[in-house]
Amino acid sequence: MTGDWQSALERARAHAPFLARGLERQPELAQLLAEGNGEASLAWAHAQGQSGAPGPALRKERLGYAIALAIGDLAGAYPVARVTRELSDLADRSLDRAISAAIARRVEGAGSDGFYALALGKQGAGELNYSSDIDPILLFDPQRLARRERDEPGEAAQRYAREVVKLLSEVTDEGYVFRVDLRLRPASEVSPLAVSQNAALTHYESSALAWERAAYIRARSCAGDIPAGETFLEAITPFVWRRSLDFGAIEEIGRLTSRIREAYRGPQRPGPGFDLKKGRGGIREIEFFAQTHQLIHGGRNPGLRVRGTRAALDALAENGLIAADDAQLLGDSYDRLRILEHRLQMVNDRQTHALPEGQALEDVARLDGLAGAKELVAEVESVTEAVGVRFDQLLETTTSPDRARPVAEVTAELVADGEEEAQRLADRIEGWLDGRYRTLRSPSARDAFRAILPQLVGALGSAPEPDRAILRFERLLENLPSAINLFRLLDARPGLLDQLLRILAFAPPLADELGRNATLLDTLIDQTALDLPPTVEELAAKMRRSDPQSSYEKLLDRIRIVTAEHRFALGVQLIEATHDPLEIAAGLSRVAEAALQVAVEEASREYARIHGTIAGGEMLVLGLGRLGGEALTHASDLDLIYLFTGDTSTESNGDRPLGATHYFNRLAQRISAALSVPTAEGALYEIDTRLRPQGNQGPLAVSVESFAKYQREAAWTWEHMALTRARVVAGPEAAARELTATLRDVLGGARDAGKLRADVLDMRAEMASHKPPKGPLDAKLLRGGLVDLEFIIHYLQLRERTGLVPRLGEACEALVDAGLLPAALIHAHDFLTRLIVGGRLLAPDLAMPEGRAGEILAGACHCAGTADLDRALIEARQCVADAWHTVFDEKLEIE
Repeated sequence: MTGDWQSALERARAHAPFLARGLERQPELAQLLAEGNGEASLAWAHAQGQSGAPGPALRKERLGYAIALAIGDLAGAYPVARVTRELSDLADRSLDRAISAAIARRVEGAGSDGFYALALGKQGAGELNYSSDIDPILLFDPQRLARRERDEPGEAAQRYAREVVKLLSEVTDEGYVFRVDLRLRPASEVSPLAVSQNAALTHYESSALAWERAAYIRARSCAGDIPAGETFLEAITPFVWRRSLDFGAIEEIGRLTSRIREAYRGPQRPGPGFDLKKGRGGIREIEFFAQTHQLIHGGRNPGLRVRGTRAALDALAENGLIAADDAQLLGDSYDRLRILEHRLQMVNDRQTHALPEGQALEDVARLDGLAGAKELVAEVESVTEAVGVRFDQLLETTTSPDRARPVAEVTAELVADGEEEAQRLADRIEGWLDGRYRTLRSPSARDAFRAILPQLVGALGSAPEPDRAILRFERLLENLPSAINLFRLLDARPGLLDQLLRILAFAPPLADELGRNATLLDTLIDQTALDLPPTVEELAAKMRRSDPQSSYEKLLDRIRIVTAEHRFALGVQLIEATHDPLEIAAGLSRVAEAALQVAVEEASREYARIHGTIAGGEMLVLGLGRLGGEALTHASDLDLIYLFTGDTSTESNGDRPLGATHYFNRLAQRISAALSVPTAEGALYEIDTRLRPQGNQGPLAVSVESFAKYQREAAWTWEHMALTRARVVAGPEAAARELTATLRDVLGGARDAGKLRADVLDMRAEMASHKPPKGPLDAKLLRGGLVDLEFIIHYLQLRERTGLVPRLGEACEALVDAGLLPAALIHAHDFLTRLIVGGRLLAPDLAMPEGRAGEILAGACHCAGTADLDRALIEARQCVADAWHTVFDEKLEIE
């Protein structure tokens, strides 16, 4: 093991009385250290605790570790992470042995079932410092706690707790093990030392404070009945990690953040008396920097739920929540301050964080290997200043002064600055305070509203269409059960106000959705709101039940929550021009496919509880149209065909058996309902099953064999055209492969080209007469639009038996590669698809939106402005019309 062991021993003996005495008391250990044998030294220390009475044995083990780790640390052989982990493991073992000893002393041969310790703070994080207290919470299960027959569970638990504290904390000739601080337990001012787990759960569910949430970020079941502790921590996960952030919690977190600074009364600049833990830029500020971001974002991002400080900083950087450079700087600063903290504590084994005066400071510096106190202070000043600057920035984003001001005062300032429009808007906004909105009737809500008033009036006044934005903001106020949390969020995150106004002004469908469900604003808090959705598998995992015991109704709500959040986020990405609308369309399709898969799984499981299962029978779902082609818009319904495998003559094996056909038709109804019926979280999708065999006249679900026979022998041309975009979106993998092969076989069959052409032209003429375009931007139904392009592609796919892939863009490219279509049609397809995806949000009436909304739509379509968009639409339609003429020898007029 590398390291300068001799120098470490010399510095320890010269500058740290506690280490010098420890080396003298343990000559065998001192010899191992002198030989540079670090691992053997730690093994020797561990062996001291393995025999004899728990109290003396644990004290010997602790002293051995204190010396072995200190010398290895000073020698540079152990990084600070190794030191803190070894100390944390020692604390876990000591606490576990103390619990076992306390219970066994009262109940011979009993185990620790029903009594456990949660490690919080640095012990929970595996970052215990050199002379640290430990801050466990002792909990017990009255039903399982080992005790004498005459003892009440609570009485027995208190006796065990007192014994544990005494065994670890009492100072004897051998020293002590750990000082134990139980003040982090629930309601510590009135609760006993050991708290029943039910009482603790009640506390965290009803009356816990923000600091307790922060404490539980690093909580870990560490001793006693560890599985019971892990079960408890899982139960309070919603308390710690709030998926739907209470906007007021940001303000509460902000107060905690400010208190870090306010509570410190020592010197503000590094020097004698400066506290490495509590001073500006110190250890606590780094820890709280990480924990604050974790509390705000960890409910929605499980990847942030890590205990270690450096691990948390790295996770925040990986998720784009803090800069990578800041994570590196804060992590390196944290390690260095922890090392210096250890140096202070090694001198006399005291839980101290303050730099001493005079010779004592010189000793600490030389113990660390520095030239002297001046060098040490200069380094601390450099480190803490860099940390302090970053913590200052955190304070700015999580705290806000009382800015509640009269509307008239704000208006006067804006008008003085030349913002005359602000006067009219401010007058209208002031009218909101007359009691018409229940959300603004309480004094606290009005104060929170006035705090955002300057930004609100200013932003509305500068919006391209302020009246439209303000009208939708009023609708939001009407529908919110409470607005105080919204105002606090906007006050804490001013950038969200601008984003909210863009949604209200430019995207009516999103604004309406937001009016119905204001919690969707939560999605904008995370940087991940601008990321495209993950894979279908990952989305489905987020939608499934986290608790197997939760109800089917909660599962349906869960599907709706996750789907709504991703759909809303994708809409915001479109407005913010974060991603190409083609990627947005694919993302919307992945979300829908995941929702459908989970609905099939869970509806099938719920259905089987009553009716059992069909031997050899499995449900499959075909997605067609825009779902099959993976190009959904925000307004798309889902075109589905339900199929099943197995023998139609069989019967299910449940308490209420059904024949196979009846069974799967009822199940298909339940799946459709799972996605379309409104719950407390609203509805999801319109389900369209008219593309099934025989349309609305046929059964909802048919067997795969029956479906294949129908498609080969009786299907109309339009049904095969629809089938070109079909793909299996839910169902078992093996059955899906067989069905996909059947689709290829059906579509690859020989056809009469003349009849095919006649059918296609008749269908398009019929559609044109019954479905005229709904506006000048109807990229779907305008002649030369997407419907015409789809007809061209599907006709060639079936005639030539080539390019048979569900994605329309890929099919177009394949036909171009085959020399059947001009290359310009690829660009026309992409443009028209972008227009339909963007138009569903930005121009739901299919007319060119005015002002900024039109510019956003043009940008989404890769155009320089609305005039350029109009020209591009004409060019794309003409391109499609030219291809129509070439393929069908029929002129297509576009207006």
